[in-house]
Amino acid sequence: MRLLNNAEIKGKLKRAKGAVKENIGRVTRNRGMEKAGAADRRKGSIQETVGKARRKVGDVMKDLGKAIR
Repeated sequence: MRLLNNAEIKGKLKRAKGAVKENIGRVTRNRGMEKAGAADRRKGSIQETVGKARRKVGDVMKDLGKAIR
């Protein structure tokens, strides 16, 4: 397994930030913060998934290049 790429790292951070924001909103009964946190969490999850897909495509291309040689 290779190292995480920037999209995956940023996605994980955004997802964690969203979870914290969502929980703070839930505790303080601030629905706006709770919704914003949930949205951040979803965006982070999507960003992380895109990063994983990019990494896997890169791995396949690298393996294909090795096979062609």
